[in-house]
Amino acid sequence: MRSNILPLALIAALGLGSAAMAASTDTSGVIKSIDATAMTVVLEDGTTFHLPAGFDVKAFKVGEKVVVSWEMKGTLKEASALKAG
Repeated sequence: MRSNILPLALIAALGLGSAAMAASTDTSGVIKSIDATAMTVVLEDGTTFHLPAGFDVKAFKVGEKVVVSWEMKGTLKEASALKAG
């Protein structure tokens, strides 16, 4: 019985870690550039976020303070929401 505890604890820890990694993150900043063709927004700190297809980027402008909700998808930061703020 004791020999099963360590492997089960490791599996549980790995599962919780990956669940936390998939959680959405919010980042605030000022828009440096918007590319409607590539569907990207770059903040003044240089962070690039990829927006979902069909997202209305016309509602935002360069210099506007925003909050981006995003998740890592491979090496890309994919935005799920972009709010003025």
